[in-house]
Amino acid sequence: MPAKTPAKTPAKTPAKTPAKALTLTEQARRAQLIGVTVDLIARHHYSGTSLARIAEAAGISKAAVLYHFPSKDAVVRAAYDSVIEALTGHIGAAIGTRTGAAALEAYIRSLVGHLRDHPAHTRMIVEAISEDAEVEDTPHAPGRQASVAALIAAGRDAGDYRRDVDPAVTAVIVNGALDGIVSENLADPAFDTAAAAENLIDLLRRSLRPSPPGEDTSPVA
Repeated sequence: MPAKTPAKTPAKTPAKTPAKALTLTEQARRAQLIGVTVDLIARHHYSGTSLARIAEAAGISKAAVLYHFPSKDAVVRAAYDSVIEALTGHIGAAIGTRTGAAALEAYIRSLVGHLRDHPAHTRMIVEAISEDAEVEDTPHAPGRQASVAALIAAGRDAGDYRRDVDPAVTAVIVNGALDGIVSENLADPAFDTAAAAENLIDLLRRSLRPSPPGEDTSPVA
C-alpha cells in the first residue's frame, strides 16, 4: 500500500504592517511639496510640471521628493485632494446650520468666493480633472449633482421654493451656472464673480419662490 502523502498546511497570510505615522518634519515636507505642486500646475499646467521642477521649487533633490511620493501622479493626486478638502471645508463652514434657501445661497457664495480668492486651486482642479482619469469630482459627477439637489429639495420642503421644483433638474442648472462663472473668471481675472453669484441667487429667488396667495401662475395662452 502506497504511503499517504502528508496533508499540506495552508500558508499563513502575512499580517499587514500598520502604516508608520509621519513625523512632524515629514508632514511639513509633504505639505510643502503639495503647495509647490499646486502653484506649479497653476502656472505651468500638468504637462509642464515634472518631478524635477517640483524638487527645484521645493529646494530639495528629486530623490527626496520620491521619498515622500512614489511618482508625479501621486504628488498631483495629493495636491488635488488637498485643494478639494480646502474647498469643501470652506463651503461646509459657510453653510453651517443654515437651512432652506439660505443654505443653497451660502453654497453658491462660498464656492464662488473661495475659487475667486484661490485661483491656483481652480486651475489645479481643472488640470487634475483633465489629466487624471481616476478623479471622480468632475463637473458632471453624480455626487456633486446629488449634493446640490439635496440643498434644493431642503429649500422646497422648507417652503422657500415651489412644490413643483425638480431638485435634480435645478441642480444641473445651478452647477452649470457656477461652472460658467468660474470659467469666465479664469479667462478674465477682472470678471466680477461676486456680482455674478448674487445675480444667480436673485434669478433663483425669482424663479423658484412660491407664488403669493391668489396669484395666477398658469401659462399664458
